[in-house]
Amino acid sequence: MKKILQVPLNWIASQNNYQPDHTSPDQVDWIRTTPFILLNLACLLVFYVGVSWVAVITALFLYFSRVFFIGAFYHRYFSHKTYQTNRFWQFIFALMASSCVQRGPLWWAAHHRQHHMCSDQPQDAHSPLQHGFWWSHMGWFMSKRHFHYNPERVKDLSRYPELVFLNKYDSFGPALFFITLFAAGVLLHRFMPEWGTSGGQMLVWGFCISTIALFHTTVTINSVSHVFGTKRFNTRDNSRNNIYLALITLGEGWHNNHHHYPATARQGFMWWEIDITYYTLKLMEKIGIIWDVRNVPKSVLHKDLCERSVR
Repeated sequence: MKKILQVPLNWIASQNNYQPDHTSPDQVDWIRTTPFILLNLACLLVFYVGVSWVAVITALFLYFSRVFFIGAFYHRYFSHKTYQTNRFWQFIFALMASSCVQRGPLWWAAHHRQHHMCSDQPQDAHSPLQHGFWWSHMGWFMSKRHFHYNPERVKDLSRYPELVFLNKYDSFGPALFFITLFAAGVLLHRFMPEWGTSGGQMLVWGFCISTIALFHTTVTINSVSHVFGTKRFNTRDNSRNNIYLALITLGEGWHNNHHHYPATARQGFMWWEIDITYYTLKLMEKIGIIWDVRNVPKSVLHKDLCERSVR
């Protein structure tokens, strides 16, 4: 019985079996990635549940709000600590970002910090230059080796039991999000039938479609932003600024800027580089939710400029 339950339980409780000297094969773990595959296939249920303006607006709202959660919380806070907050909001940020179905805060931050340490080198898990486009886009995320993370990278975050809990039970946030969406759809169907939605429709549009769109948008920063775009600064890697990706990721596409100076909460360095995540963080600072939002020092803006277009 224990062996039968082992795989399903591992989907619920993410066990970190990282061993620094152990090299797992760089290949897709099809059993472990079954939920992710099913989530992609579930988008086809749109032909069964249909469409309504409520469902489409919900999907768009949840896509952009969770793009912000990933960029502002998992990336700019947990990975780089580019601003400060208290422990309560830190937990809320982690819970909100975990609804994006991109694993836990420790896992995300550990891998991203590792990426900055060896960007576009052989040790970089998702470098398109080293491993090809599709592996950098999603193959690494589905591999057995990268289900685990290096705890040495996130000792600062591991001090908080609530973050360790959300990381270990990284399906908690998505499950709560899933149940909330379904309940909202059922209630709307019951009390606002003229809106033409249902629990199933809210799940397909609000959970499945928005989550998959969010995932593929997020990982373009790994795959596309290290190949296509402009390079303002002479960084040691192949990071690029890409205005199109910046728009659909709310500012994450200014990737060469970010790799040049990752210690700032602002990734759009120039006034015309739209960075909605940064603008929202500044608003949160005014409200008092966060503070010490780090800006870009003037000395950084004029260092190692190369301003050249590629591809």
